[in-house]
Formats: sequence, C-alpha cells, structure tokens
Amino acid sequence: MKIALMNEFSQAAKNPIVLEQLNDVAAEQGHQVFNVGMDGDNDHRLTYIHLGIMAGLLLNSKAVDFVISGCGTGQGALMSLNAHPGVVCGYCIDPSDAYLFAQINNGNALSLAFAKGFGWGAELNCRYIFEKAFTGEKGQGYPPERKESQVQNAGILNGVKAAMCKDYMEGLKALDQELVKTAVTGERFQACFFEYAQDQALQDYVRSLLDG
Repeated sequence: MKIALMNEFSQAAKNPIVLEQLNDVAAEQGHQVFNVGMDGDNDHRLTYIHLGIMAGLLLNSKAVDFVISGCGTGQGALMSLNAHPGVVCGYCIDPSDAYLFAQINNGNALSLAFAKGFGWGAELNCRYIFEKAFTGEKGQGYPPERKESQVQNAGILNGVKAAMCKDYMEGLKALDQELVKTAVTGERFQACFFEYAQDQALQDYVRSLLDG
C-alpha cells in the first residue's frame, strides 16, 4: 500500500516526528510512504485547504491508497479532505479511533490533531494509531456480528457522496486555479503524483497548471 503524509504550515515542525513513526510502522508491514508536505517551516507553505486538494488528486488518480493528514485540531483537515469526491476521511485522536474507522467505515484517509493534545508520549500515540489503521483486513465490522449492516451503510454513504458531488475534474476547474496550483507546486507531491498517478487526464490537468 502507498501512503501519503501531509500536514499544513502551523504544524510543519511536527512532520519529522510523525513521519518517523509512520515510516517505522510502514516498513514493518511492507507499505511505502510519501512525505508530501510540510517538512519544516521553510518548506512549501500549505494550509488545510491545500491538503484537501492534494489528497483528492492523489487518491482519485490512484497515486496512493491512503492519506494521513492533520492540522492543529485535525478538524480543518478533516473537513477539507471530505469536501472532495473519492476521499473518505476519519477523525482520529487515539488508536481505537483508527481501528474502528478501518473496520466500520473502511475509508482511505485519516486526520490527526497535531497540536491539541499532542504532548508527552505523542509519538507513541501516533505509532499505535498507524499500527491499528494498517494492520489486518479492513471492513470486518465492530462488533463482528454487525459487519453486514456496517458494510452496507458505508457503501450507501459513499453513494450519497458520489451523487451529491460534481464531476471531479469539473469541480477542480471550478476552484480558484491559483489555489490548486499552490497545492500541487511542492516537489515531493509532484514526485509522488507524476510517478504513480494512473489517471492521465488528471496528470495533464496538473501539468497545465504548473506550465501556465
């Protein structure tokens, strides 16, 4: 599985801490991690609005399979990611959140709080969150006897979102194009996206922004 890590400017200093734990867990489980921003205060500046755009592009193009995101409270990144078609993001503050989201909702992104409650032992909490998020088979239900209804409801919710959202490309083009361009300007984002994206139309769109 390919996993992207992204955080915005206010929590840029936390990126190396979170990345270390994610890399350790991913290495144990055979996953690949892409750190697409931000890594330190001098990195390409992103807000949680940009994170939603980046996550939408990476997931809808199938460049990655899962996104770990976050901001100070985790709420802004959560709302931003869930605004995009094809992104099902959960809010996660402890390992049980990660486990239950994987089993009940079976989404493809998590938003973490990188400031609120991020104190002593925070790196351990991150590690245990990642272990629960990526260990074992997803969508098994909790408790197990409720699997059938939970899988059905998760599918219905995905259908509701698809019905309520615009065509993804149409939606991207309806946004402020400078906003989208800022989101895709980071070198590490581009390296991941252009190497692994499986949607040529999305690749062409991003290249047109960067060349414009």
